[in-house]
Amino acid sequence: MNRRKVSIALTTAAAYASGCGSSSEAQTAVSPGQDIRMPDEGEAHERTWMGFTSSSGIWGRDLRLVQQDLMRIADAVAAFEPVSMLVNPAAMARAESLLQTAVNAKNIQLLAAALDDLWLRDTGPVFVRPSSGGALQAIDFNFNGWGGKQAHSNDARVASWIASRIGVRSFRSALVLEGGGLEVDGEGTAIIKESCVLNANRNPGLTKPATEQSLKSTLGLSKILWLPGPAGGDITDAHTDFYARFAGSGRVVVSHDAQDFYGERAVTQRHIDVLRQSTDAKGRPLAITVIPVPTKPNAPGFDSESFAAGYINYYLCNGGLILPAFGDAAADRLAHDVLQGLYPARRMVQMRIDAIAAGGGGIHCTTQQQPIAGA
Repeated sequence: MNRRKVSIALTTAAAYASGCGSSSEAQTAVSPGQDIRMPDEGEAHERTWMGFTSSSGIWGRDLRLVQQDLMRIADAVAAFEPVSMLVNPAAMARAESLLQTAVNAKNIQLLAAALDDLWLRDTGPVFVRPSSGGALQAIDFNFNGWGGKQAHSNDARVASWIASRIGVRSFRSALVLEGGGLEVDGEGTAIIKESCVLNANRNPGLTKPATEQSLKSTLGLSKILWLPGPAGGDITDAHTDFYARFAGSGRVVVSHDAQDFYGERAVTQRHIDVLRQSTDAKGRPLAITVIPVPTKPNAPGFDSESFAAGYINYYLCNGGLILPAFGDAAADRLAHDVLQGLYPARRMVQMRIDAIAAGGGGIHCTTQQQPIAGA
């Protein structure tokens, strides 16, 4: 994903908003417990977490449009489950004003908290729980601004703040990683990009075997499928959630830039080739479904080189699937129909997110699910 390459100067840690937890509360641990499992996104949620950005230093003239997109995404998700949105206190009036336009406003909670940016998929905690059911536990993956590319003194504390807010135990991973770099099937398999995890800007000197051992013990994984770069292609170093997603047991949906419209034909074809030769943790060959990127996006006023036009960055919520549209009627319809076929029991909501896409992200990037405890 070509997330916005504009960054703001790195700063020293600033005072956090009243009520926010300290990142020092998280504990260093090899494993949060025995028989731990990271649930698949499609499993039942307690709620969705989001962030409401207020940084004109990052978003410039697009800030107010980005804020509108964020509230529209929150409103769409809130039709299916509660949404808790973190809001910088200085932006609370703007968030409250937009909330009044939301159809499902009663299901959206605004919480004052200091943020640097909006990407809760990357800054929020990753939740795990015992395979046999039981209390949630939160994993803090030590967000470092995607390898020091953007100011993150506040965002580095979001994971522990959320864990403290909902009263779950938080563990600090030995790795630096973001939630957008993780894709799991809930059955022991993960897809992870080498370009971001095995990167000196996050985990210098760490070997692939050591990384796998840490991830397996922390998230309850038994098999990791590695996809290649490109490192440095965007601020995230190519997160998994823009390229490949599990869509049920033994099935993966993959983005493909067949016409090289975004210069990613080779890398997306390589992903397909790797996954077609792979099996999951249960030994099943993967069934691959390919969704092409839009080749004629129609987003007037949003001609950024970082415009992230792809359909894989959808979000699953309780009974629903929220996916983007880009104004390419044929590609938008194809993505909708393919995903509806893969998720026949879910209600599809397709929506424009041009301002967020112009910043290089998508719907999935703005959200982080909190699974139901004890399930």
